[in-house]
Amino acid sequence: MSRTVYDFAVIGAGIAGASLAAELAPHASVVVLEAEDQPGYHATGRSAAFWDECYGGPDIVPFTLASGDFLRENGFLKQRGSLYIGREQDRAELDDFMRRFAKTGVSLERLDPSSLAQKAPILRSEWCDAIWEPACADIDVAGLHSHYLKRLSKAGGEVLTRAPLRSARLVGDVWQLDCGREEIRAKILINAAGAWADEVAVIAGARPLGLTPLRRTVLQLRVSPEAPATLPLVLDIGGRFYFKPENGRLWLSPHDEAPSAPCDAAPEEIAVAEAIDRLADVADIQIEQVERKWAGLRTFAPDRLPIYGRDRAIPHFFWFAGQGGWGIQTAPASARLAVQMLLDQPADAMTKGINAETYSPLRFG
Repeated sequence: MSRTVYDFAVIGAGIAGASLAAELAPHASVVVLEAEDQPGYHATGRSAAFWDECYGGPDIVPFTLASGDFLRENGFLKQRGSLYIGREQDRAELDDFMRRFAKTGVSLERLDPSSLAQKAPILRSEWCDAIWEPACADIDVAGLHSHYLKRLSKAGGEVLTRAPLRSARLVGDVWQLDCGREEIRAKILINAAGAWADEVAVIAGARPLGLTPLRRTVLQLRVSPEAPATLPLVLDIGGRFYFKPENGRLWLSPHDEAPSAPCDAAPEEIAVAEAIDRLADVADIQIEQVERKWAGLRTFAPDRLPIYGRDRAIPHFFWFAGQGGWGIQTAPASARLAVQMLLDQPADAMTKGINAETYSPLRFG
């Protein structure tokens, strides 16, 4: 370690920490401290991420739309489209969905049963109502994460792996950080620790904000007939499942949100069974084999909005946490906004439509 004092120390090298550090590095000295052997081991490395304009709700739409051009122009998106589907009894939920997003700028279309059957021929006939979102796309998660790590390195930023934060003391205007190696010193400590964000806050002497990690399970299935490669992402309007094709297989989630302590998440058999049962209710396909199953943690604030900004009591401590399940699809705009906040820069073309105060930690009192 060559620097005496870094301008910024970022805790966590998943997509949140990597994107923010990469955006900061051209302007300041940055070190990223990662507890695991490799960056992105937890939520980032286990994501079945997609870029969906509606995912996360209307308050997340500004980040998603603002990130879209960057992701498309740099080759990280592959067009797929998504279907929010329902049965006759779900019509009111679909109507409400259309109303909620009517003024957000997303592109949505209500489909009749015939159009739905053309886009998703594997659906059972009782699933007869749907909303079509044409802009939805698959995200190259590994490529995006690698892009940010490379940008960070090129700009002179550093990443330390196997460097869990053990203690953090603010001495004057400088943090003294123990990560199991030599002491790291930095002017600003950035909390991008995902499921561990509240724990990092406690270590630094800040008040935890009630962040809750929730486990999400995903299965990779070999099915017959094979799911068409052109099948859109299919999501239940009631939030009970979603699935999409992936390299000749079907990726399926029961859309579970089981509270969990921060950990190396593993799938629970009840979630696996629920996913399989729910797929049987919606699709005319036969599951031949569960080839893989995994789980990751998605971490939410009490109001399910991200937390971006300086801590109320400790201005040298910056929150960049609570990105839930949409942290990857919003990473470009979220990181850009945070850098503008940290460096007192004005909004640019990417962030001009985002009201930073909505996401400030100060909203928690």
